[in-house]
Amino acid sequence: MKIEYIKDLAKNVDQGKIKMRALSKMSDEEVILHLTQVKGIGRWTAEMFLIFSLGRQDVLPVHDLGLRKGVQKAFSLVELPEPSEVERIGKRWSPYRSVATWYLWKSLQKFDKIG
Repeated sequence: MKIEYIKDLAKNVDQGKIKMRALSKMSDEEVILHLTQVKGIGRWTAEMFLIFSLGRQDVLPVHDLGLRKGVQKAFSLVELPEPSEVERIGKRWSPYRSVATWYLWKSLQKFDKIG
């Protein structure tokens, strides 16, 4: 399936449907909407692109399991927080929610090579 997704992405770029050079000028939501047109690219993938490729500092990928586990650990929560709770907690980290996400990922030893 991943090969099909990569081919679809390449086709969309080649046909001018996905304008890679324009992404850096778009808002975060515009980038997400633009990229999720491609088969196999969902919101999470687009958010990772925003953080790691575009260097956006205020992205909070609330559905990311590592982030949710990091929030659970940092806030001593008994259960894994729902994305809505991560969103609520993460509001205070704006405009540096990506940075907070990196630190929360790093708080989980298996993600110690991030950042």
